[in-house]
Formats: sequence, C-alpha cells, structure tokens
Amino acid sequence: MEVREIDFAEIPQKTLKILTKPVNFFKTMPKAGGFLEPVIFVLVVSIVTGILHCLINIAGLSYIDRGILESLGLIIFVPVAMIIASFIGAAIMFVIWKLLGSQENYETSYRCVAYLTVLAPIAAILGIIPYGGTVLNALIGLFFIVTASIHVHNIPAKKAWLVFGIIFALLAIMQIRAEYKVRNFTPSTEEVRKKMEELNKQYREQLEEAKKQIEKAE
Repeated sequence: MEVREIDFAEIPQKTLKILTKPVNFFKTMPKAGGFLEPVIFVLVVSIVTGILHCLINIAGLSYIDRGILESLGLIIFVPVAMIIASFIGAAIMFVIWKLLGSQENYETSYRCVAYLTVLAPIAAILGIIPYGGTVLNALIGLFFIVTASIHVHNIPAKKAWLVFGIIFALLAIMQIRAEYKVRNFTPSTEEVRKKMEELNKQYREQLEEAKKQIEKAE
C-alpha cells in the first residue's frame, strides 16, 4: 500500500466507529491489506496519547512524579513505545488466539491490536482515578478484546470471556499492586542511612574547605 493511499481524514471516523460500534467494526474489518494503514493509525493515536500523558503529568494528576522536561519527553517516547509494543503485542495475541482456535494469520492479529490502541487515550484519562481507573481500563479492554476475538477470530464467546477474563483480571491486580507501591513508597531504613551518610560526608568536606579558606585568609 502506498502512502498516498492513506486517507488521514478517515482516522477520526474510524476511531468513532471502533468506540461506538465495535461489533460492526470488527465484523467488517479487512483482515489483510498491508501493515502501513494500521501502523499509521497507531502513530496518530499514540501522538494524541503522548500529549495527554504530558498534560496530565504537568498538571500533577499522575501518581508518578515527573518533571516538566520528562513530561514533555512523553510526547516522543509514547509514540515510539506504542508502535514497538503494537508489534510485540500482536505477536503475543497471535499466539493466544491460535491456542484458542483462530485460523487467522499474524497480519490480522496486528490489525486487531493496532485498532484497539484507540483505547490508549481513554486509558490515559481514566488513569487519573486512583485504582478505579485501572479497573475501568481492564473492563473496557476486556470487552473490546473479546469483541475482536469473537467477530474476527471466530472464537466462541464463552471461551473468549473466560480466557481473557482471567488474563485481564491478573493484569489488573498486578497494575493495582504496582500503583499501590508507587503511591505508598517510603524509603527503607538502609536507604535513609546511606542518604544521611552521604549528607554527612558532604558536610564534612564543606567544613574542611571552609577551614582551609579561613587559614589562607589569616
């Protein structure tokens, strides 16, 4: 597919269709046609996501403390990370879907994963909500991945809900635990001791330097 064939004006329409009519979208989604179109879709979505993460961090609404420069860096880092992750994620999903009985190839799996990145900006916004945002993101992601599994990969609904329900529950628990550790982080006794020793060393060095300056002055 040539770059000139990509209609960027269709991206907002496609985004709206995925979010409002996911069943219809995945039922009619082309299973082939090259990687360029879905990659471009991921790129556009990831840029929006990076900007959102940047604004959320600058506003101090994230539970991860970042400086302004680091927050601005997310505008570049997030798109790069999401494009790489889309290929890796598609490979993982390809294996899972195969194990569940899918007859589709990697390209189809990639297209599903690429279009599901439309949830990333929503995840960034919901991530503001302590713990609850993680649960909501897991539930939304579960619904969309099951929808793609049923209507693209022809996985039986009960099997899709069971398998991905377990996977998303485990991922949500891991994310909540990680968030809890970050929000409630307190330095250990050993870390405090090392910091105090470092400060004490700096103080002694400054004191010695001050003595030398006094002796020179005399």
